[in-house]
Amino acid sequence: MVSLCLLRRVRSLQLPGQRQGFVPESPSPPVQGLPRCPTGHSPSFAFAEGRGSNGRRVVTPSSQSSPVETRPGWHIFFSESVRFVLAPLILLFSGFFTANFIISGEYTWPRTSRTLALTLTVLILSREFVYKEQLSHNDSPGRARSALLYSCVFPYLLGVVVMLILWAL
Repeated sequence: MVSLCLLRRVRSLQLPGQRQGFVPESPSPPVQGLPRCPTGHSPSFAFAEGRGSNGRRVVTPSSQSSPVETRPGWHIFFSESVRFVLAPLILLFSGFFTANFIISGEYTWPRTSRTLALTLTVLILSREFVYKEQLSHNDSPGRARSALLYSCVFPYLLGVVVMLILWAL
């Protein structure tokens, strides 16, 4: 059973046209058995209570409650390390080996399937762990695209260029 003290509201509830929910006078049996907050603790969200025009009890989100940042420190560290360290390294090697496959001219099924799997993996890594992560930080799509460009596209192209230089020697 989860204590209501540990719940946090991430952002304000957005309802169309300021709908209000009607709550019966007594809580339902499953709600009555929930543990209460210890003295001195209050949940991180607030609601305003009042009476509707028909005399029934009305509960609406309070305007004075503020959103709480729920991203733990390890999550930010992990997302930044993926963006600045892991993704560029993987994409550098991916560009190198993809260019090697294309230049070599040995288009066997095992090498082709490995290259396709590598390409799909890189595309998924770039979209899910760099682009979408930047969007989740409430950044604009343009800023997320620039993060994708600097963390993924440039290292991939650098790997291709390194392979081309080594092939030309």
